[in-house]
Amino acid sequence: MLQVNALNVFYGESHTIRDVSLTVGAHEAVAVMGRNGMGKTTLFKAIIGMLPVRSGEIVLDGVALHNQPSYRRVAAGLAFVPQGRMVFPLLTVKENILTGTENNPQREVPAYIYDYFPVLGEMEKRKGGNLSGGQQQMLAIARALVAEPKVLVLDEPTEGIQPSIIKELARTLVALRRDRGISILVSEQVLSFALEVADRFLVIDRGRIVDEKRRDDAGIEDIREFLKV
Repeated sequence: MLQVNALNVFYGESHTIRDVSLTVGAHEAVAVMGRNGMGKTTLFKAIIGMLPVRSGEIVLDGVALHNQPSYRRVAAGLAFVPQGRMVFPLLTVKENILTGTENNPQREVPAYIYDYFPVLGEMEKRKGGNLSGGQQQMLAIARALVAEPKVLVLDEPTEGIQPSIIKELARTLVALRRDRGISILVSEQVLSFALEVADRFLVIDRGRIVDEKRRDDAGIEDIREFLKV
C-alpha cells in the first residue's frame, strides 16, 4: 500500500534521513521505533509532505507522491496525526473533526467516528482546548479518519498520555484497522503500545533503519534494549 524507497532528507546541510526504505502492506500496521532525535518525526513529515525530500520515492497504492504537495497526498489517501495533536483549541470537537472533510462533501461527522470515540460524541460542543491530552489525541485521530485514508500515519500518539488512555487508544486502532481496512504507520517509543498495534517494527537510529522485527519474533527484546540505551 505504501512504499518509501531510498529517502533522503536534509535540514539545511544536515543529512537527517539517510536512504530510508520501508513498506506498509494493505491492512498492515508498522511501527517505527527509536529514541528522541533519531529521525522519526522528520521521516513522517517528509512522507506527508511537510518537509521536502532531496532524493527517493514515496508511492501510495501505485501513485508517486514524493513531488506532490501535502493536500494532494491527503487526497490520494494519506492521513497524518502529528506529534502534539495540533487540535484547534477555539473550535468545538465537531468543528475540529469537520476540518478533516476538505476532500469529502459530507459536512456531518460520520456516525462511526463516535462509535469508536464515544467521549467525543458526548463532548461534541466542547472547545478542543478544553479537552484532556488523551481526548485531544482521540480528536486528532478522528479528524484524520474522516478523510477516509488508505494509510493512517501517527507520530508519537502516546506522548503525554496516561497509561489507561494509551491502552484504550491501542484497542481502538486495532479495531479501526480490522473494521475499516486501513493501514497504519506509527512512530513510537512505548514498546507495549507498539506491541498491541503493530505487526512489524522498524528501528531508526541517526536517520537510518537499522533493524526490523515481526511482533512474534523472539528478537523483539533487541528493540527493548535498544530503546533503553
